[in-house]
Amino acid sequence: MKQNPIVSLSEAIQNKRPAVLATVIEVKGASPAKVGAQILMLEDGMTVGTVGGGKLESAILEEARIILTQGSPRLIHLSLTEEGSDAVGTLCGGEVRVFIQPFPAAPQVVIVGGGHIGRPLKVMAEVAGFDVIVVDAEPGRADVPALDPIHLTADSFVVLITTDHVSDEAALRQVIDSPVHYIGMIGSRHKCSTILEHLRADGIGDEALARVYAPIGLDLGGPTPEEIAVSILAQVIAVRRGGSAARRSQTTDREHAA
Repeated sequence: MKQNPIVSLSEAIQNKRPAVLATVIEVKGASPAKVGAQILMLEDGMTVGTVGGGKLESAILEEARIILTQGSPRLIHLSLTEEGSDAVGTLCGGEVRVFIQPFPAAPQVVIVGGGHIGRPLKVMAEVAGFDVIVVDAEPGRADVPALDPIHLTADSFVVLITTDHVSDEAALRQVIDSPVHYIGMIGSRHKCSTILEHLRADGIGDEALARVYAPIGLDLGGPTPEEIAVSILAQVIAVRRGGSAARRSQTTDREHAA
């Protein structure tokens, strides 16, 4: 029994695996592809379904690889001819339009410290669409008991909010050389600068240390754990999206519309 691309897509999303779905939406003239034909490609290159095979399918999959990496959907036009900007190198003579939709894995927030700030931050980050992992030695407030940098990626955001500076520094040392997009560490300016100087003295370069947001969060003025959690999540989102974290009322109309 042949696998269904939509069923496989659902499984990929449930298993937090990136995927991209290509759907033929228009066909003119002779073509091995039919309207409604779909092919799914997973991050490891495995495919489910078909859009006609041959050079046409190869061209569509090549576009799918690019779109899976870039993360933006596209409508593409391909000509089943030997020459031309959209040509795929066949003699059928037809044309097809294909909509390619990426389904990237959710960005990951790793909260090291599941205490009074970590708990509301987990809830808020999940609502905002992040895959959240809480690391804590105390089982009752953790998803995992220990930090594992091996599984951190460029789409991971690490929040260090343990109960003491020793644990924060130890965790920072574990993640400082990882490819994560963001590292935030809680504490006073004095505590944070002291820890950063410890790492600098041990040979950690300024480029790596520049990724550390310490003290963590935006200055929203709220002192409660829930308000601090909001300020942390706001900073994570600003870093991920390239936002300035400026007041919306002070941005231009174009920035506001975006």
